[in-house]
Amino acid sequence: MNERALKVLEYNLIINRLVEYTKSNLGKDISRKLMPTTDIDIVKKTLEETEEACSLIYAFGNPSIYEINDFILPLKHVEKGGSLNPKELLDAATLLRSVREVKKYLGETEENNIKYPIIYNMIFNLIQFDNIESNISSSIISETEISDNASSELKRIRREIQNKTSAIRNKLNSILKSQNSEKLLQDSFVTIRDGRYVIPVKSENRSFVKGIVHDQSSSGATAFIEPMAVVELNNDIRILESKEAEEIKKILRNLSIELFEIKDQLIENQKILSYMDFVFAKGNLAIELEGTKPEVNTNGIINLKKARHPALDKKTVVPIDVYIGKDYNTLVITGPNTGGKTVTLKTVGLLTLMAQSGLMIPCNANSEIAIFNEIFADIGDEQSIEQSLSTFSSHMTNIVNILENLQYNSLVLFDELGAGTDPTEGAALAIAILERLLKKNIRTMATTHYSQLKLFALNTKGVKNGSVEFNVDTLRPTYKLTIGIPGKSNAFEISKRLGLGESIINEAKELISEENQSFEDVLSKIEYDRKQVEESKKKQEELENEIKEIKLKLQLELDKAKNTREKIIEEAREEAYNIILEAKDSTKDLIKHLKFLEKDAEKNIAKEVTLIEKDFSEKLKKNTSNKNLLETSNNSKKEISIGDDVEILGMNEIGEVITNPDKKGDIQVQVGIMKINANIKNLRLVESKDEKKASNNIKNIIKNKSSKEVNRELDLRGLNIEEAIYEIDKFIDDAYIVGLKEVVLIHGKGTGALRQGVQKYLNRNKHAKSFRIGSYSEGGTGVTVVEIK
Repeated sequence: MNERALKVLEYNLIINRLVEYTKSNLGKDISRKLMPTTDIDIVKKTLEETEEACSLIYAFGNPSIYEINDFILPLKHVEKGGSLNPKELLDAATLLRSVREVKKYLGETEENNIKYPIIYNMIFNLIQFDNIESNISSSIISETEISDNASSELKRIRREIQNKTSAIRNKLNSILKSQNSEKLLQDSFVTIRDGRYVIPVKSENRSFVKGIVHDQSSSGATAFIEPMAVVELNNDIRILESKEAEEIKKILRNLSIELFEIKDQLIENQKILSYMDFVFAKGNLAIELEGTKPEVNTNGIINLKKARHPALDKKTVVPIDVYIGKDYNTLVITGPNTGGKTVTLKTVGLLTLMAQSGLMIPCNANSEIAIFNEIFADIGDEQSIEQSLSTFSSHMTNIVNILENLQYNSLVLFDELGAGTDPTEGAALAIAILERLLKKNIRTMATTHYSQLKLFALNTKGVKNGSVEFNVDTLRPTYKLTIGIPGKSNAFEISKRLGLGESIINEAKELISEENQSFEDVLSKIEYDRKQVEESKKKQEELENEIKEIKLKLQLELDKAKNTREKIIEEAREEAYNIILEAKDSTKDLIKHLKFLEKDAEKNIAKEVTLIEKDFSEKLKKNTSNKNLLETSNNSKKEISIGDDVEILGMNEIGEVITNPDKKGDIQVQVGIMKINANIKNLRLVESKDEKKASNNIKNIIKNKSSKEVNRELDLRGLNIEEAIYEIDKFIDDAYIVGLKEVVLIHGKGTGALRQGVQKYLNRNKHAKSFRIGSYSEGGTGVTVVEIK
């Protein structure tokens, strides 16, 4: 893609915004080098990876990718016998920590592989080295400090240094406190000179103190003397410090060798994470721009729906619909100055560059973008004082260059084609240029003020007029693009509104040729008719919406009436059923009474009882089947099985099914301590408490996840302890709900009071599994890292 088009269309604005979203230097380098490609397969893949990144950001937030540095040269230094310095080792640990956390970010499941195949594959190819990361993190505290735990020998040496130092201080303090020394000393403190412990002695008394003079004050009044009593101890410390330095070199070398042994995997991790950083930067930029993934083609078809220029405020910009390349290849846009013609050209050009770079574009879904081999743009005032070129000459030089370098599959954008010279000659040149490009099947968009070009577009196959609107009443452009209708000049109307005399305007109209005046009148009529059609269409849409609302209200009333009718029927059936049950209970009492009175006729009474029970059972069954007409739809949704909660109709009792239905549909239901035999027809499935609870929990979780994105860091600096605890409580609750495993609380170093208060509260927080002070790369004692249950 030619550099001039990239510059004129302000491609660098998009690149700069992309760079801002990258977290690492290597990711920024990739972003800065991003260029449009003409390979449609690459365009499709890079658009898909951007779309995946957007989906993942919405679902899980951004992955934990920290600073990534290039380890190629440092590892070559190790290969030649050198060692990495503490900073380089800490950078390597940071890289390995990013690998570990990114591996946890998505999870290696088949479902994620199907949903996010491109990014899943990147993460799958990352290789963890937790042991090496742990070794470095536990050995190196900062760029200048090695941990005592780096090796047992280092710990031993430092313990000896501490012991020797304590012995020196004790001896020197005893000297300072002695009565004889008070007159000899300048001050009663111990200091260090040339790495050796000394005491300040008045210069005139230094002959009275046996020892080695290491320094004197600038005034010469004080001599810093190392007493002979501590010379040997100081010598021991110097020897131990030399051993300490050697041990640190050994530790750094061993850690460097560990990294060198995995250099290929480390470099591969570096490349993958850097590219992932770039991909998620594309995703974040797409979210900022409210971008969508366009359909791409090699047929030269552009169809942008509600497109917005990325540099304009998305809240105030007027979106445009632009299409070209199917029914026509050339679009001539007319309209007033500052009406949005130039912005239209830049929007089409820049969005095309973005799509060919794998970036989502700010427009509605299902928009189309063509992949062009080259984009040419002649936009803006190109007057050159240095080259002694007028505006026209400069534009024409650029146009000549475009025509000479034109490729078959190109997009050409002309702003004010033919302007800057005699209107008649300029219009003729513009028409000739457009005809040349039309014959070569080039997709061309041009803005102009010339009426001749409007007529050319009306009368030439493959060319279409377009216009940007201007509101004559308010003297302001609407920035709305209309394709199919040429724009009216509005010069006379605008002049009249601004106060120019009627007589002058009439004289001007007489000077215009009858043909041009007639054409302007036709445009006015077309514009008037178009607005009338739009108003009619708007009224029709409003009417259709009103009809829909009325239909909806009527349907709600019908449903309400139906529900009322069914409720009345149900209540009547319920009442009848209860009467039958009551009658059956009364009969049973009567039968028991008869059995008690007629003991001698037991067999006859038993037979009579059986007949009466059978009669009532048949009636009950009949009424029960009628009652269950409304309930059958419930059971048809799901077969009743063991463990289901059911309602026993007529008894208003809820129980649990403990046997599967037999051939007749009879089952046993556990109601409290009782087991009741019932038929499946007399049961209704109900939602169990556990199901309700689970359903509510799931809904709440989904609601929380969709309503907000939980950051993994909370900044508490500037808060008091009570305010901090209130913020932490909400933050950890949100993190627990959305499933974050680790969060970071930033409290700063300061006096340590806020840190202590935070950690004291974490001990009793129900969602905090554990916590620790951050490592050097995480912020050290200024942060607390909390593991969530």
